[in-house]
Amino acid sequence: MSLNGADHHLSVTTDHKEEDPTFVSYIQETVRLNPLNVPQRYVRTEEEEMAKVNHGMEKELMLRLKDSVAEFFEFPIEEKNKYAMPPDDIQGYGHTSVDWSDHLVLIVHPTRFRKPQFWPKELKDTIEAYSSEIQRIGEELINSLSLILGLEKHVLVGLHKEVLQGFRVNYYPPCNTPEKVLGLSPHSDARTIAIVMQDDNVTGSEIRYKGNWVPITPIPGALVVNVGDVIEILSNGKYKSVEHRAMTNKNNRRTTYVSFLFPRDDAEIGPFDHMIDDENPKMYKETTYGEYLRHMRNRKLEGKTHIHAIKINEWIGD
Repeated sequence: MSLNGADHHLSVTTDHKEEDPTFVSYIQETVRLNPLNVPQRYVRTEEEEMAKVNHGMEKELMLRLKDSVAEFFEFPIEEKNKYAMPPDDIQGYGHTSVDWSDHLVLIVHPTRFRKPQFWPKELKDTIEAYSSEIQRIGEELINSLSLILGLEKHVLVGLHKEVLQGFRVNYYPPCNTPEKVLGLSPHSDARTIAIVMQDDNVTGSEIRYKGNWVPITPIPGALVVNVGDVIEILSNGKYKSVEHRAMTNKNNRRTTYVSFLFPRDDAEIGPFDHMIDDENPKMYKETTYGEYLRHMRNRKLEGKTHIHAIKINEWIGD
């Protein structure tokens, strides 16, 4: 997660105590004076892994989810298709049309957006418990990001109107021609943040850094946090969303468990005023999150083309 091209990544932590008012004011003033001058406690160098280890989730729950998901994807196709994603929906079980992967996509929070017909009964209780923990961790991370952006702690959560959570399992079976086929095409996430639990034993996730693809080594028990497009827009491009892709493997299957946190469709997103000045002119036009998703869904996964489409000089919404 680049910091305006600097050799640093933006990292957020949730293991600190409640911030005292003096420290909060210092953070806000520091970021307003220079959005790139992030206090050291929020910055990690390029050589460090961008993972959250002290997240407080029980390891047993993480393992239980992995075991349950592995069992589901080994079911006969007829059984999995009971939860098939309809053409006009975004929830359910399905396959990517271009890439080498199957997936299960669910909206898990708030509960009124759930569609129980797409929840495999073997996974229901475990996904319920896991997503509850992710909601706690995710909102703590968004609060930390609010401080980093020079705002009061809960402002960013408030801007969302409601912090929604989607859950996606990506299943990559072995592929005979991994040099020719991607598991998932390059893209950034059209969300606020994505929290990823990786397969502990099989590598395959890569991020783009300085034009090169860099493999991400799994850390057992860790959760990887990707900054999404919403943060890039709000920060006027200071904090970049992460472009990433998934590789295939000839000998081993691989599974990733991705939790997306994002605003309500009617939430307004656009650069914060204190992120704009003469040297950093406004890059993105204000829009609603729902409108941004509409533009994103009209484009195929191709790097960061969807966020480029809402830059002021390329806006196609009016």
